[in-house]
Amino acid sequence: MKSFSPRLRMGDDGGMDTLWQIYPLGATGAPIRDWTDPGTDEHRLRRLEPWLDHAAGISDMLLLGPIFTSATHGYDTLDHFTLDPRLGTDDDFDNLVGAAGERGLGIILDGVFNHVADGHALSDRVARNEDGSPRVFEGHGSLLELDHADPAVIDYIIRVLSHWLDRGAMGWRMDAAYRIEPAVWEQILPVVRKQHPEAWFLGEVIHGDYTSFTGKNRLDSVTQYELWKAIWSSLLDENFYELEWSLQRHDEFLESFSPNTFIGNHDVERIASTVGRSKAVAAAVILFTTPGIPSIYYGDELGWKATKGEGFEADDPLRPELPRTPADAIDDESRLILDIYRWGANFRREHPWLKTARTDKLHVTNTSFTYVTHGSGQEITVVLDLAEKNARVEKDGRIIWTLPHIDD
Repeated sequence: MKSFSPRLRMGDDGGMDTLWQIYPLGATGAPIRDWTDPGTDEHRLRRLEPWLDHAAGISDMLLLGPIFTSATHGYDTLDHFTLDPRLGTDDDFDNLVGAAGERGLGIILDGVFNHVADGHALSDRVARNEDGSPRVFEGHGSLLELDHADPAVIDYIIRVLSHWLDRGAMGWRMDAAYRIEPAVWEQILPVVRKQHPEAWFLGEVIHGDYTSFTGKNRLDSVTQYELWKAIWSSLLDENFYELEWSLQRHDEFLESFSPNTFIGNHDVERIASTVGRSKAVAAAVILFTTPGIPSIYYGDELGWKATKGEGFEADDPLRPELPRTPADAIDDESRLILDIYRWGANFRREHPWLKTARTDKLHVTNTSFTYVTHGSGQEITVVLDLAEKNARVEKDGRIIWTLPHIDD
């Protein structure tokens, strides 16, 4: 196995600056449901390569959605040790690791270890209800929840994590981590970190006690859904008091870990569809000027819009195919938005202290909010004014960024 060493921008806490999240099955145009021919010879994973320079301009890591053999959408895993044949072969994964590394990009993989599809090798190692029936994930009868008290399950997870870290991955996102007891990771991560001490582990935590999932021998970070909700809700309802309160909570989390902040992902409606493009840009400004580890969901940086559908295909509109190249996706309007994301990503690289900073309110009304983000002897001031459709960032007494006019 060839060894790759991407130029990582790692902080003292083992985190990185900015992630670009992609849903590979959708982004590469793979069939999702009712497919018979996987099209392995199409090597769809390589369709991401023309986008790597674009990714390097706004991020430091690729956060890939599920890439392992699954029945349909990727979160119903059948085999964690093989690349989904709809995406190609193991050589295609190795090629992506190498091509990304040449651009200074690392790769974070999405691990679904709370549940598996019926037919997985661990289908007989699942958790049971009181009547002995298999426990399923949130009403989805085809997704069987694993029994994490079973040593065979723990051993399997350790082997999967190590296998792909050996192949060049730099870390993992743990899907549905909120459904797994935090102490379970104490049986897994110390073993993995013996061979991969720099690996980074993010948990998807929608609700619950965020801090309990992190700490020694546990996850490094979790998804900050509270702040996500406060950002779009404050902009939509023009009530910045909600954001101000959530940032106080955010500061409390920062005492223990650096949360993964976001304004979009594969499960939620696009920020531009939720609040409009002009306010979506204000959301991006908040994302880049508040503490944590930001992630950008592919297409948000271009102002894409999408809302959830109905039934089993509800999330499909949120997970579209990428055009062949970035040039095929960028027009004058999307370029304005992309420039803001490029500015934000570079700003994070130039100010790594933002990852563990704190925020203080200076002024807040329903439609205006001014806050200071500070740390390591530095600070920035962010001014948001919805009534005037204005936003700016100040540093050392001068304005370093102002909001351009963008139509909804």
